[in-house]
Amino acid sequence: MTTIPGFTRHRIATNDIHLSVQEAGLGPPLILLHGYPQNGLCWSRVAPEFARHFRVLIPDLRGYGHSDAPPDDAGHTAYSKREMARDIIGLLDARGIGTSMVLGHDRGARVTYRLALDHPARVSRIGIIEIAPTADYWAAWNAEMAMAAYHWTFLAQPAPLPERMINADPVAYLDWTLQGWTLAKSLDAFPPEALAAYRAQARDPARIAAMCADYRAGATTDRRHDQADLAAGHRIAAPLRFLWGRHGFPARTGDPAGIWRKWASDVTDAACESGHFVMEENPAAVLDTFVPFFQG
Repeated sequence: MTTIPGFTRHRIATNDIHLSVQEAGLGPPLILLHGYPQNGLCWSRVAPEFARHFRVLIPDLRGYGHSDAPPDDAGHTAYSKREMARDIIGLLDARGIGTSMVLGHDRGARVTYRLALDHPARVSRIGIIEIAPTADYWAAWNAEMAMAAYHWTFLAQPAPLPERMINADPVAYLDWTLQGWTLAKSLDAFPPEALAAYRAQARDPARIAAMCADYRAGATTDRRHDQADLAAGHRIAAPLRFLWGRHGFPARTGDPAGIWRKWASDVTDAACESGHFVMEENPAAVLDTFVPFFQG
C-alpha cells in the first residue's frame, strides 16, 4: 500500500464505514480531499510541504483508494457529498479535531463546500481547486461542455451500463481520462507510484461501481441539495480561496470566480497554467496559492 513519504496511514472508523487516511505534520489541522479518478496520492507533490506548516490528514474518499466502498442505494444518497461530508466529520471526531481547514480538488472540492455548508462550525477556511458548484455546472451545460465533460452523464447512467463498459478495459479508460484532462495530454504529469495506484484502483470493479455511484449522486441528490441551498439563500461562512487552471473545466464556464461569489461572501481566486490536475501539473501554484491562505 503506497503512502506519501513522511506520512503514516491509518484506518479510521467513521459514519459506519472505514476511511484509509494518511497523516503527517504538526500545527493547525488541514484536510486534503482528492477527486476522480484518483485517490489521496494525488497530493504527493504538495503534501510534504503542507506538512511543514500544518497537521495534514489525507483520506481516500469512500469508494476510492483503500477506503470502504459501500453499495449505492436507490436514492443515490450513499455517495452524496452530504454523506461524504459526514465521513469527514467523523474523521475529525476520531482524531480529536474540533475545527479544521479543508482543501479539495474535483469531487473532493464538492465534499469541501458541502462540508462548509452543512457543518459551518467545523470548518475555518476552505480551498477549492478546479470546480464550479454542482448545480451551477449543470445549469451551464451546453454542447461544448457536454463534449468536454461527457463523463458526468456517462458515469451517471443506470447501473450496470457504465460499469460494464469501463470494466472491459479499465486501465485504458483510466489512462485516456487522465491524459485527456492534462494540459500536455500526457501521463508524464503523474508520479509513477500514484499512477500505479490509480490503475490498481481502476481494476477493482467495486471501485468502478463506487465512482459511478459518486456521479449518479452528482446528477441527482447533490444537484438538488445545491438547488435547495441556493433557494434558501444559504451561503458559505468560511473564507474561500479558489484556484483554477486556465485550461481546465471551470474556465469553460466563462466566469468561474464569479460563480463562487454567489455561494460565499469572502472569495479570492487565482488562475494558473494547468489542465485539470493542478496538484500534479503545477504543484508550485497550489503551494503558492494555499500555504499563505491557510496560514491566515
